[in-house]
Amino acid sequence: MKFSGNQRRVYLLALALLVVAVALASTWSLWGRPAGQSTAPDTATTPTQDPQSTQGSEPSQGSEPSQGVRPEASPQPLDTQTSAESSGAAQAGGASKTSTIVYYQDNYGYLVPVMCSVPMEDGIAKATLNMMVQSVGNDMQAARLGLRTVLPENTKIDLDISHGLARIDLSKEVLDMADAAAESNMVNAIVQTLTEFDSVEKVEFLIDGKKREKLPHGTSVGGTFTRGDINLESVEPTMADATVQPVTLFFPGDSGAVIVPVTRMVHSRPDVNTAVLELAKGPNNAEMLENVVPAGCGLIDVKVENGVAKLNFTSEFVNLVQNSDGGRMALKALVLTCTQFDGIDSVEIYVDGKKYDASAGELGVPSFMNVADSIVYDYIQTQSAMLFDFD
Repeated sequence: MKFSGNQRRVYLLALALLVVAVALASTWSLWGRPAGQSTAPDTATTPTQDPQSTQGSEPSQGSEPSQGVRPEASPQPLDTQTSAESSGAAQAGGASKTSTIVYYQDNYGYLVPVMCSVPMEDGIAKATLNMMVQSVGNDMQAARLGLRTVLPENTKIDLDISHGLARIDLSKEVLDMADAAAESNMVNAIVQTLTEFDSVEKVEFLIDGKKREKLPHGTSVGGTFTRGDINLESVEPTMADATVQPVTLFFPGDSGAVIVPVTRMVHSRPDVNTAVLELAKGPNNAEMLENVVPAGCGLIDVKVENGVAKLNFTSEFVNLVQNSDGGRMALKALVLTCTQFDGIDSVEIYVDGKKYDASAGELGVPSFMNVADSIVYDYIQTQSAMLFDFD
């Protein structure tokens, strides 16, 4: 992209304002308290990611956790100080940190998990949920990621976790959601967030201290919920039978800043071959998500050798570099889609049988599909590169 003198000055001003906004958001996240945070502790441990899981949740009575695809390694605490040590560090001006996974939504209603670095505290599961409540600080944090919070303003949360069951009590504000889609996203986001913690297998809801079967727009909150399929694509009536199975695909969001996991129902075996083939077909909603492979590109074959998935595409794959980010997010989506399967540790790309230079040889597994600080950093880098392209 080329800029005139005036355009360059405008972009410089916009970039400076963005940096200031990021600094203010970071300061708020360290010192601000999310709206609706209550004082009762929960007993959740740091969230973990096992190799298998899919997301989205359907109510089930007494059922065991569903198995799906969790493609990344477990997020680990950045600092594992004890509470006493953390208190001393805070008094000395250095707060310990941990990683937690927050579920936001994008402008189209897709749920997007983001790994965030937060101050270490007791009751980290409830603290994570409080980050999802609408407030000035939380909305600023979400906005700098291009995302939105999922719980209504002033929602208060009580949480008790015991023997794998998280019992969550939400205040009456959740009865005033705009529509069924907002209700469903809120319920699914809560279930996915809580089941990221290895101490939680099931989730039970109370609303204002009482059991309810449904929310005002018809969303079920009765029974217990386990982890299910995230962002499930609409299923055609011909596929509504016992032969279809879910497979998780990863697509760049329309902003190009985040990766969105999507569940697609398929008739074939949900393995790496099927996943890459379905990924190459593109998202069902092309106006909301970005294609991973360029237009006209076909998949020749997929081979797995010694933990490496070798993907062979037709010649059109080289057009990937024409993406605004040089194809970085598309390659990341390919890696996440492949490495969700057991026994696959990295990915190699081939074009008409010849190895494709992805600048880093084998494409290894990202630490997580979306990391908050990386999203902001990459956005600034992209804008800076556009700003100083004067050719």
